Amino acid sequence: MPLEDLIQRIDQLIQKADEVIQSKEIRLGPFDPMQTYVNEGLFHAFRSASLSFLAMTFGKEHIHYVEFNSEADQSKLPCAEIGRGILSVAREELAGGWLTTTKGLISAEIFSDFLEMAQHLLDEGYKDPAAVMAGSVLEEHLRQLCQKHGIPTEATKQGKQGRPQPKKADALNAGLAKKKVYNQLDQKNVIAWLDLRNKAAHGKYQEYTKEQVSLMLQSLSDFMVRVTL
Repeated sequence: MPLEDLIQRIDQLIQKADEVIQSKEIRLGPFDPMQTYVNEGLFHAFRSASLSFLAMTFGKEHIHYVEFNSEADQSKLPCAEIGRGILSVAREELAGGWLTTTKGLISAEIFSDFLEMAQHLLDEGYKDPAAVMAGSVLEEHLRQLCQKHGIPTEATKQGKQGRPQPKKADALNAGLAKKKVYNQLDQKNVIAWLDLRNKAAHGKYQEYTKEQVSLMLQSLSDFMVRVTL
């Protein structure tokens, strides 16, 4: 989901929090003399929607989800205010690009590991699996770039099972270039790298050399550093 949509959604949730807080009323509690409650129906709708959003966006292990789930758990004014506060902090992180940056750093580290593995394979004389591995890293990088920039990664035409089909790497590359995420020279390089990967994957081992795979690994590494997630 594009970042703009995430921010729009969390703004809606913060507005729901304000509605919940405005419904406050003081009444007798079961154990304490008096407590400030909020409308129970509004609160639980707000809680459910917020937990769903936090789980989808940050994950259930993230501190925002954990804190919201444990602290905003009763239809009382303090719980509603805590929930709103957590959402406000989450919004600041989204607007500041922290979520995208964190995911990008994690992906970059993983991709770097795979490229090192590909280089090791190449150094040991296995140019073909090295090319396939590098191509897989490239395709996943393209897919995540599309997600970052709000470019659909699935075709609108559904497959035999009635489900949208993932776009092929060539289509992802075209979409990224069209949106000017990178320039035409990068687009042409990506086309060449994908072509080399396809030759390796389909057993056309005589149509490329070890030196070309080595150049692909070096250039791909540079490309991913410049065009980051």
